[in-house]
Amino acid sequence: MKVRIIGLPEGEIIKEYPEKLKAELILREVEDQLPYPAYGCRIDNAYRGLLHVVYHDCTLEFLDIRCQAMWLVYQSSLVMLYIKAVHDVLGKKVQVTVNNSLSKGLFTVIKNNSKPDEETISRIDRQMRKLVEQDLPIIKRHLNRQEITALTEELKQKETGNLIASIPSLNHVEIYSLEDETQIFYNFLVPSTGYLKYFELRPYKNGILLRYPHQSDPLKIPEYEDQKLLYDAFSEATKWGKLMGIKYVDDLNNRILNKQTEDMYLMQEALHEKKIANIADDIAKSRKRIVLICGPSSSGKTTFAKRLCIQLNVLGIKTLYMGTDDYFVEREDSPIGPDGEKDFESIKAVDTKLFVRQMKELLDGKTVDLPVFDFISGTKIYGQRITSIAKDQVIVIEGIHALNRTLTEGIDEKEKFKIYISPFTPISVDRHNRISTTDCRLLRRLVRDYQFRGWPVARTLASWPKVRSGEDQNIFPYHGEAKVFFNSNCIYELAVLKKYVEPLLKEVTRSEPEYAEAQRLLEFFRYIEPVEDDDAIANNSIIREFIGGSVIVH
Repeated sequence: MKVRIIGLPEGEIIKEYPEKLKAELILREVEDQLPYPAYGCRIDNAYRGLLHVVYHDCTLEFLDIRCQAMWLVYQSSLVMLYIKAVHDVLGKKVQVTVNNSLSKGLFTVIKNNSKPDEETISRIDRQMRKLVEQDLPIIKRHLNRQEITALTEELKQKETGNLIASIPSLNHVEIYSLEDETQIFYNFLVPSTGYLKYFELRPYKNGILLRYPHQSDPLKIPEYEDQKLLYDAFSEATKWGKLMGIKYVDDLNNRILNKQTEDMYLMQEALHEKKIANIADDIAKSRKRIVLICGPSSSGKTTFAKRLCIQLNVLGIKTLYMGTDDYFVEREDSPIGPDGEKDFESIKAVDTKLFVRQMKELLDGKTVDLPVFDFISGTKIYGQRITSIAKDQVIVIEGIHALNRTLTEGIDEKEKFKIYISPFTPISVDRHNRISTTDCRLLRRLVRDYQFRGWPVARTLASWPKVRSGEDQNIFPYHGEAKVFFNSNCIYELAVLKKYVEPLLKEVTRSEPEYAEAQRLLEFFRYIEPVEDDDAIANNSIIREFIGGSVIVH
C-alpha cells in the first residue's frame, strides 16, 4: 500500500506499508516534520480522524488548527475534556452548557446554583491537565436510532433526545467516551486527551471562559481581551431565542415539522425592526453625521444599512448611503499579499486619502464628484454621482474597513457613530454543541455567490480561507471601536439556507480539493430540517440579501 503524504514543509513523500494501519501511526513517523500539532487529516480530499484506518493507496495530508475543520475538532475535543473534568470535580449531576464563542474561547456556564469561584476553576483546570498528562483514550462508537434514544434517556440528556426525535431521517449517531463520561458530538474528536495541551480557564461574569489557541498562532493562548459588546450581543440573542421559544435545534425542527413558521418569521422581523429603530433613535440623539457600519463577510451590512436609512428618514433625518467599494485604488496599484496575489481585503486597497477628503468636503457643504468603481476595468469613474448634502443630513457608510480609524483619519471623532454587525445564532444543536457563527456566514455566502455571481460552491469554498484571514487582520481587531452591535441572524435561517445550499454542496466531487469542506457542511445539515416554502419571509428581510427576493438589495 502506497501513501503519498503531502503538505510537508520539505515537500511530499511516499511511504509504503505492507498492510492497513491507522492514520495516527503514520502521523508518528512524520510529526517532527510538521510545523504544528495535527488533529486530523485529509485522505483523498475527505476529512478523517486520526483513528481512521488507511487500507488502500491514497493521498494523505495531516491538518492542524489553521484548517477551520480541525479548529472545530480541537474545540469539541476540549469541550469533552472540560465536561469530564467538571464532573470529576463537582459531580455528575452538574450541567455544563457551552453558550457561545467569546474572547478567543467559549463562554460556558456550570449550573450548580452558584457562580464558580476561583478555587473551583483552579481545581477544574488541574483536573484537565491531569487528564491530558495521562493521555487517556477517547473512544468512538456508532449507535443506531434506537440505541441512541435509549442512551439519552439513561444519561438524562434531554436536549439530545429531543433532537434525535425531531429528525425522522436520522438513523445513526456517533458518541464518544472518556472513561465514565459519554457525550454526543457531531464532528470527530482527537484520539486521546494527550492531544489537548493548549487551553486556559478564566472566570467571566457568571461562567467560565474555556480558551484555546487561535488559528493564526496554533501553539499560543491569545492575549485576553474583554469583549463586553459581544457578550451583551449574545445575551440579547439568547433573549430573542427565548421570546420565540427556540433554544435548541430541536425547537426549530419541530416548528418546521408542525408547519408553524410564519409567526417565527414575523417575530424575527419585528425584533430586527425594533432594534434598527432604536439604533436610529440613538443616532438622532447623538447628532452625529457619519454612521460607520462594519462587519465580516455575509453579515448583511447592505440590507441593514439601507433599513437604517429608512428608519432615520422616518425621524425626519435625510441620509446619504455609501459603500466603500467605490474607493478601491486603481487595480494596478492594489497591494500584494503574502501569497504574491493582489490583496483586495487590505485597507491599503482603499484610497483612504480620497475618501477622507471627500467626506470632509461633504460635511462642509461642498459639492463632490463621488467615484463609481468599475470592477471590469478596475478603475474609478467620475461624473456619475455629483453630490452634496444638507447641514443636518447623515452619511451612512458600510464596509469591512468602516471601523478602522485609518479610513476616516482626520475626520472629527465627534462626528462618528460606529456600528458592528454580525449574525450570532442564539440556538445550539444541544447543551454542548454550539453552531459556529463563521459557518453560518459561509453558508450565506455560498448561496449568495451562486445566486448573484454565478459562482459554483467549490469556488467560494476555495476562497473562504483567504476571506477569513482578511477578516482576522482587517475587521475583528476593530469591533471594540463600535458603540452598538446589531445581530443580523435570522433564527430560522439555517433551515431556509439548507434548501438552497444542500444540492450545491452535493455537486462538489471527490476529485475537487473542496470536497472535504462540502461534506463537513452536509454532515452538519443532517440535524436541520429544511424549510421548503419561504414565500412568507418579508421581502426586506436580511436573509433575502442571500436567497433572493429582496426589495432592498438588487
